Amino acid sequence: MVKRGLLEDKSFSAAVAIIKLGKRLISKSEYDLGRQILKSGTSVGANIREAKGAESDLDYIHKLAIAQKECEETLYWLELLKETGINTDEEFAHHYPFFDELMKIISYTIIKKKRG
Repeated sequence: MVKRGLLEDKSFSAAVAIIKLGKRLISKSEYDLGRQILKSGTSVGANIREAKGAESDLDYIHKLAIAQKECEETLYWLELLKETGINTDEEFAHHYPFFDELMKIISYTIIKKKRG
């Protein structure tokens, strides 16, 4: 088992959940939406992992800011899937909190790092 911090654990779990959702969408007629949510949903964790190897505090903040943008995009796709009826309310209630909480943790981490 790989040892990760809270942010990495949360983003990894969120990515696993979004991969399962994306695989289901890709196998249906919602192929393009599935690809979009797979890209943004897995990019969050990848950028968080990349931030671990940042060359400076500014680089670290920059990588987390990218993760934050990808998280925001994933929330958008989840909202769109719900409003169009592609995902059920139950599916939305399962996936949305992962990324909403992740967004809050990323934002807090960025603010904390900027303050020093």
